[in-house]
Amino acid sequence: MTENPAAATGSAVAQESKLTSAPGRVAQLSAALEGLTERIAAACRAAGRASDSVRLLPVTKFHPASDIEILYGLGLREFGESREQEASDKVAQLRHLSQIRWEFIGRLQRNKAKHVARWADTVYSVDSDRLASALDSGVHTALEAGERTTPLRVLLQVSLDADPARGGVSDNAMLTLANQVAQSASLQLAGLMAIPPLDADPDAAFERLAHMHDSLLAEHPQARELSAGMSSDLEAAIRHGSTCVRVGTALMGARPITSA
Repeated sequence: MTENPAAATGSAVAQESKLTSAPGRVAQLSAALEGLTERIAAACRAAGRASDSVRLLPVTKFHPASDIEILYGLGLREFGESREQEASDKVAQLRHLSQIRWEFIGRLQRNKAKHVARWADTVYSVDSDRLASALDSGVHTALEAGERTTPLRVLLQVSLDADPARGGVSDNAMLTLANQVAQSASLQLAGLMAIPPLDADPDAAFERLAHMHDSLLAEHPQARELSAGMSSDLEAAIRHGSTCVRVGTALMGARPITSA
C-alpha cells in the first residue's frame, strides 16, 4: 500500500525545520493533506485510474515558507509558486531542504525568465516563442554558471477561451511552439497545462484539453504531463486525463497575506 504522506508526525517535520511554525498549523495542514489525498484517490477510482497516476502540486503562493517546510515534513517535495520575487525569497529560505523542487505556475514576464531559470525545475506557463527563447537563454546561462545541472522542464499553457488576458497559446499555434521548445538546447518539453474559462463547464473544457494533448502526443510522445484541475474542479480534470492537479485553497486554506 502506498504510504500517505499525511501520516508523518510533527516530530518528522521538526527534524529538518529551521523556520518557526505553530503546532496548530502542522495539525491543520496534515488533516487537509490527508483529506485531499483521499479526494484525489477517490476521483482516480471513479475514473478507473491508478491513484499514483495523478500528482498533487501544492500551490503555495502568498503562504509563508514555514508552511512549505511543514508540507515537506509531511512527505511532499514539489511546490508551485507564481510570483518570481516571492518564490525567489522562499527558495533562499528553504535551501536546507535538499530534495525540494520548485515549479513556476504563473504568467512569467520575459525579463524575469533569467531569474526563474536559476531555480525552477518546471515552468508551466510558456505560451509564446519569445518567452521560450528567454527561458532557453536563461537556463543556458544558469547551466554554464553551475547554478543548475539539468534542463528546464516546460509545459505549454494552452488557451481554452481565446482570452489574451488569461494567457495561453491557441490550439493552432500549439504545435509550432512545441517544436521550438523540443528543439531548444536547454529546455525539455514536458506537456500541457490549462485553466478552464470562467463559468465554463469543466468537463467540456477538460475534454477539449485532452484532445489537444492527444495532438501534442502524436508528434511529441515524451510530453506526457497534463496539468489541469484545481481545488474546485479536480475530479473533472482527473476524469479527462490530468496527471497533475494544482491545489491551493483545499490544502492551504485562506491566503494569510494579500498580493502587493
